[in-house]
Amino acid sequence: MTLTVYVDRMSQPSRAVLIFCRVNGIDFEEVQLQLAKGQHKSPEFKKINPMTQVPAIVDGRFKLFESHAILKYLACSFPGVADHWYPSDLFKRAKIDSVLDWHHSNLRRGSARYVFNSTLATAFGLPLNPEAAAEAEKLLLASLDKIESFWLQRNGRFLLGSSQPSIADDSLVCEIMQLEIVEEKDRDRILSPYSKVQKWIDDTKKATMPHFDEIHVALFQLKQRLQKQRSERSNLHSKM
Repeated sequence: MTLTVYVDRMSQPSRAVLIFCRVNGIDFEEVQLQLAKGQHKSPEFKKINPMTQVPAIVDGRFKLFESHAILKYLACSFPGVADHWYPSDLFKRAKIDSVLDWHHSNLRRGSARYVFNSTLATAFGLPLNPEAAAEAEKLLLASLDKIESFWLQRNGRFLLGSSQPSIADDSLVCEIMQLEIVEEKDRDRILSPYSKVQKWIDDTKKATMPHFDEIHVALFQLKQRLQKQRSERSNLHSKM
């Protein structure tokens, strides 16, 4: 039976799962849900994921949610997935697990909360919260510093010193890509001190092309719309 993947392409974890499937030639049906419209709260989707979050998958009678669990399952269950994504070597696999566990309570919390409170909240009918954004930015910067100084090592282009990307690279880079939609000056201010992080992002993009850009089209389109809105507001204020 065909694998079904439930996603919102504005969701960072959703994009990571989609990229992984495309890069590894996994056949799947994509079902898109728009979080901003509350489609993930429908009774139909609650039967797939009672937690009402994306991504989620259905593989035959098997249902699974949480992006890291999904990535591990896909890497282990589908033939033809290269070993470097989630190595069979127990020690290498445990190291990747350590990055993914760290990600949940550090980079994801900082990035998601910063982007939401500084930019995205209005799309959900909520006001922006500069104070919460400033607090989240502290965790985001601390997380980027840890990637720069610890998770990226001298002997490889990817996390943990690997010469090829893993599911951790896929997941964490998709997280950082969400910064594309904030004001450019803020994105540059946040990322510019981290040259190793910026090179790693570029290396991960190249390793997953053309699928990386294709899956991120929705994000780039939102970026353009937000830039246009900011420009229109700026022009309006200048005329007042």
